[in-house]
Amino acid sequence: MVQANQWNAGLYDAKMNFVSEYGKGLVDWLQPAPGESILDLGCGTGDLCAELSLAGAYVTGIDFSATMIEAARKKYPPFAFEVADAHTYRTDVSYNAVFSNAALHWMKRPAEVVETVWLALAPGGRFVAEFGGHGNCGQITKALRTALARRGISADERSPWYFPSIGEYTTLLEKQGFHVVFASHFDRPTVMADGDLGLSHWLNSFCSPFFAGLSSDDIQQVCREVTDILRPALFQEGHWVLDYKRIRVLAHKKSEKDTLQGGAVK
Repeated sequence: MVQANQWNAGLYDAKMNFVSEYGKGLVDWLQPAPGESILDLGCGTGDLCAELSLAGAYVTGIDFSATMIEAARKKYPPFAFEVADAHTYRTDVSYNAVFSNAALHWMKRPAEVVETVWLALAPGGRFVAEFGGHGNCGQITKALRTALARRGISADERSPWYFPSIGEYTTLLEKQGFHVVFASHFDRPTVMADGDLGLSHWLNSFCSPFFAGLSSDDIQQVCREVTDILRPALFQEGHWVLDYKRIRVLAHKKSEKDTLQGGAVK
C-alpha cells in the first residue's frame, strides 16, 4: 500500500507556488467563458479556481486532502470546495469543462479518474489537464531509490506517482469515449526558490510516502544523501532545476450528434 502524501498547505503555498504559476498557462489554454460551470480536479489551495473565476465562470474545486481544502476555503470563502477522491467522485452537476493541473499523477487508478471526468462533463464538454508524464523527476526518483535501498526500502513500492506515456494516457481517454484534440509530452525544467534549500522544500512537500516509518533523523539523512547525489546534475547557478516532464491534453466528450455522425461514416 502506498501511504497518502502528508500535505503541508502552508509550505505548499509558500515554497511550491510555481505549481499555480505554471498552471495559469493551462487556464489560458482552457479559455473559460462567462457563465460556464467548471470542475477543478485536484484544486489544492484554490489559486487556480480563483484564476478561472476571473473569466466569469462558476468553479467548484475538489481535492483529496482535507488540509488543502481547509486552506482553500480560508483563502477563497466565496467558492465551493469539497474534500473528495477523484477516483470515485460523482456529482449531479453537468460541467462544461473539467480542469486539472499537477494533480492526475497522484491518482494511481487512472481509468477510474477518466470515468469520473466523463460522467461529470456535459455532452460536448471539454477536459483540459496537465500532469507529470513518463520520466518526470526521473533523476530524483533514481536518487531516492539509491538512498532508500541502503536502508532496505524499495522506493518503487512506495512511489505515490503515476507518470504515463502519452500513448498510454490518450488510449485511456479514447477507450472511455473521449475525442482527443491535442496531446503533448514535453520537458519543463523547473527552478526551485530559496537557492540551496529548494530541493529540501520539494522533498518535504511531495515525498512523505517514501519516508513512512522513518524517524525524523533518518528522513533528514535520506534527504542529505539525495541532495548529494543530485547536486552535480540539478544544482545550477545557485538554484535547483528539477527534471520535470509534463503531459498536456485537451479532449472533448462527444455529444450525441457527434456519436451519430461518427457511426454513420462508412
